Amino acid sequence: MSKKEPKIFPKERVALAALGERIRLARKRRKMGTVTLAARADISRTTLNRVEAGSPKVAMGIFFRVLSVLHLESDFDQLAKDDKLGNELRDLELRRNEK
Repeated sequence: MSKKEPKIFPKERVALAALGERIRLARKRRKMGTVTLAARADISRTTLNRVEAGSPKVAMGIFFRVLSVLHLESDFDQLAKDDKLGNELRDLELRRNEK
Protein backbone atom coordinates (compact mmCIF):
# COMPACT_ATOMS: atom_id res chain seq x y z
CA MET A 1 0.00 0.00 0.00
CA SER A 2 1.44 3.38 -0.98
CA LYS A 3 1.59 6.21 1.49
CA LYS A 4 -0.67 9.16 0.89
CA GLU A 5 1.33 12.33 0.28
CA PRO A 6 0.76 14.87 3.03
CA LYS A 7 -1.05 18.06 2.11
CA ILE A 8 1.49 20.81 1.87
CA PHE A 9 1.16 24.43 0.84
CA PRO A 10 3.34 25.94 -1.91
CA LYS A 11 5.34 28.07 0.55
CA GLU A 12 6.14 24.95 2.60
CA ARG A 13 7.10 23.03 -0.56
CA VAL A 14 9.52 25.81 -1.48
CA ALA A 15 11.08 25.72 2.01
CA LEU A 16 11.53 21.93 1.84
CA ALA A 17 13.06 22.16 -1.63
CA ALA A 18 15.49 24.81 -0.36
CA LEU A 19 16.44 22.59 2.59
CA GLY A 20 17.04 19.68 0.24
CA GLU A 21 19.23 21.85 -1.96
CA ARG A 22 21.27 23.02 1.05
CA ILE A 23 21.77 19.40 2.08
CA ARG A 24 22.86 18.48 -1.45
CA LEU A 25 25.35 21.36 -1.50
CA ALA A 26 26.69 20.41 1.96
CA ARG A 27 27.27 16.87 0.69
CA LYS A 28 29.07 18.14 -2.40
CA ARG A 29 31.23 20.56 -0.39
CA ARG A 30 32.38 17.55 1.61
CA LYS A 31 33.11 15.74 -1.67
CA MET A 32 30.82 12.94 -0.54
CA GLY A 33 28.94 10.87 -3.08
CA THR A 34 25.31 9.84 -2.74
CA VAL A 35 26.29 6.20 -2.20
CA THR A 36 28.58 7.12 0.71
CA LEU A 37 26.12 9.47 2.40
CA ALA A 38 23.24 7.04 2.00
CA ALA A 39 25.32 4.22 3.47
CA ARG A 40 26.50 6.30 6.43
CA ALA A 41 22.93 7.47 7.10
CA ASP A 42 21.68 3.86 6.69
CA ILE A 43 19.15 4.87 4.05
CA SER A 44 18.71 4.00 0.38
CA ARG A 45 19.97 6.23 -2.41
CA THR A 46 16.35 6.70 -3.43
CA THR A 47 15.54 8.09 0.01
CA LEU A 48 18.59 10.35 -0.14
CA ASN A 49 17.42 11.62 -3.54
CA ARG A 50 14.06 12.43 -1.93
CA VAL A 51 15.82 14.25 0.94
CA GLU A 52 17.82 16.33 -1.52
CA ALA A 53 14.62 17.06 -3.48
CA GLY A 54 12.88 18.18 -0.28
CA SER A 55 10.13 15.59 -0.51
CA PRO A 56 7.41 15.98 2.15
CA LYS A 57 7.13 12.17 2.21
CA VAL A 58 10.52 11.86 3.96
CA ALA A 59 10.30 11.53 7.74
CA MET A 60 11.88 14.22 9.86
CA GLY A 61 14.10 11.58 11.46
CA ILE A 62 15.67 10.83 8.09
CA PHE A 63 16.47 14.50 7.55
CA PHE A 64 18.05 14.54 11.02
CA ARG A 65 20.12 11.42 10.29
CA VAL A 66 21.44 12.92 7.05
CA LEU A 67 22.27 16.20 8.79
CA SER A 68 24.09 14.24 11.50
CA VAL A 69 26.25 12.43 8.96
CA LEU A 70 27.11 15.83 7.49
CA HIS A 71 27.90 17.12 11.03
CA LEU A 72 25.04 19.64 10.79
CA GLU A 73 22.86 18.24 13.56
CA SER A 74 23.24 21.45 15.57
CA ASP A 75 21.31 23.22 12.78
CA PHE A 76 18.39 20.88 13.47
CA ASP A 77 18.45 21.95 17.11
CA GLN A 78 17.68 25.52 16.02
CA LEU A 79 14.29 24.62 14.50
CA ALA A 80 11.47 26.48 16.28
CA LYS A 81 13.90 27.65 18.96
CA ASP A 82 13.03 31.34 18.71
CA ASP A 83 9.22 31.35 18.93
CA LYS A 84 8.56 35.05 18.39
CA LEU A 85 4.82 34.65 17.75
CA GLY A 86 4.37 32.37 20.76
CA ASN A 87 6.25 34.79 23.00
CA GLU A 88 4.16 37.74 21.77
CA LEU A 89 0.93 35.82 22.41
CA ARG A 90 2.11 34.87 25.89
CA ASP A 91 3.06 38.48 26.66
CA LEU A 92 -0.34 39.72 25.47
CA GLU A 93 -2.07 37.18 27.71
CA LEU A 94 0.08 38.23 30.67
CA ARG A 95 -0.80 41.88 30.08
CA ARG A 96 -4.51 41.02 29.96
CA ASN A 97 -4.25 39.12 33.24
CA GLU A 98 -2.56 42.10 34.94
CA LYS A 99 -5.59 44.31 34.37
